[in-house]
Amino acid sequence: MRILQVSAEIYPLLKTGGLADIAGALPAALLAQGCDARVLLPGFPAILAGLQDPVRVGSFGTPWGESVTVLFGELPAVSQGEHKVYGYVLQAPGLYDRPGNPYEDANKRPYADNHRRFAALGWAAAHLAHGLDPLWRAELVHSHDWHAALAPACLAVWNAGQGPRVPSVYTIHNLAYQGVFWPQNFGDLGLPGHVFSVQGMEYFGQISFMKAGLSYASHISTVSPSYAREIQTPEQGCGLDGLLRGRAGALSGILNAVDDTVWNPATDAHLPHRFDVRNLTGKARNKAALQAEVGLTVDAEAPLFTVVSRLTEQKGLPLVLAGLQEILSRGGQLLVLGNGDTQLEQAFALQAKAHAGLVAFKMGYDESLAHRIFGGSDITLVPSLFEPCGLTQMYGLKYGSIPLVRRVGGLADTVTDTDLETLDDQTASGIVFNHFNADDYRRAIRRAFALYRRRSDWNRVRQTGMRLAFDWASAAQHYTNLYQSLI
Repeated sequence: MRILQVSAEIYPLLKTGGLADIAGALPAALLAQGCDARVLLPGFPAILAGLQDPVRVGSFGTPWGESVTVLFGELPAVSQGEHKVYGYVLQAPGLYDRPGNPYEDANKRPYADNHRRFAALGWAAAHLAHGLDPLWRAELVHSHDWHAALAPACLAVWNAGQGPRVPSVYTIHNLAYQGVFWPQNFGDLGLPGHVFSVQGMEYFGQISFMKAGLSYASHISTVSPSYAREIQTPEQGCGLDGLLRGRAGALSGILNAVDDTVWNPATDAHLPHRFDVRNLTGKARNKAALQAEVGLTVDAEAPLFTVVSRLTEQKGLPLVLAGLQEILSRGGQLLVLGNGDTQLEQAFALQAKAHAGLVAFKMGYDESLAHRIFGGSDITLVPSLFEPCGLTQMYGLKYGSIPLVRRVGGLADTVTDTDLETLDDQTASGIVFNHFNADDYRRAIRRAFALYRRRSDWNRVRQTGMRLAFDWASAAQHYTNLYQSLI
């Protein structure tokens, strides 16, 4: 099967969040399953720099009159061993060669022409499914998140629906980020007028890229089974729950996985001391090194709670702040790595200043430091309001940093709460609480301290988590089965 995967970012070339990790790991996993999988990416400078020996396969005109060149080559940084990942990259400096991150300028303002920048990505997918590259034609297009959500719509309206339709899969990574634009931008998209309707991409008088993907994809997937159910409810449907209930027969959840070539404490080059489930000596040494690195008091007995996250309400950061005294009063420490909401950034910076040696805050995202945090910490905090899948709790499990999570979305699918029953049957892998409020969260913190003091139980829970498998072979098999059913 010839599969074209479309995304805005890909690890390790360009990453702003978990989407890049998935986009970077899935192609090689599909190749291992026998798929002829290629990727399509926008020509951000970091991605163009990672394209080896690029050749021009063609070009196309955008609806607003700009010409986009499509380059093809290998992406060595994404390839894994014998599974070489090849990709198409859009060369359009006017659209993609800009300061700031891929979506916002240096002042965190979305680029005013984002609708054009990512409409070009959708149309490129349609062109590659209809012969732009004379040597390779996609049999199915798999697009990820709102940036690639126009691809299913472009495929659906190609040649006004004449001839066989190329099937598409659209994966929701986070329904809250929908790519919503003003209705006057619709003319730039090159889609027929009927697409701007309730049955298409019209969303409360505006246009929604996300809704285009949901309306026109042959199949919709999400990144965990629980999230697939939750988004069909008004509480988590973000105004799209009615549409999703209507398409429930074409909606499924496939749990994300972890790339063992990147996230493995036994081989991780980012760690000063490597370790595995059979020998955790390196884990203790990593903790001391991490405490020293970030300015915390080096104390082997103080449980080290950590956050590696975008700083948003969704990720439960207000709860982390509300529960800080619960951690400190019981002799714990807190380390936060991330950026996002300015008020949250300032709040964590103030707490680090007020509690020097006990609280540390590193603003921004540092991939190497993130690995060292998982490798040296005791507890990974993910108290999310909602969570499509979550990868940080999986990283915590693999690195012996017990997750403390809320029972929602992929967190509920991957972490088993610790109680007498799960301790007895040796399935406990973390601390799970139910309600998104400070009282429930603080109680979960107290439970974490209680478990930490019971060293034999603590070690058993940690080792159970480290032995869990969230492998890409299983996830890729689910995807290939889905592709086969659609093709």
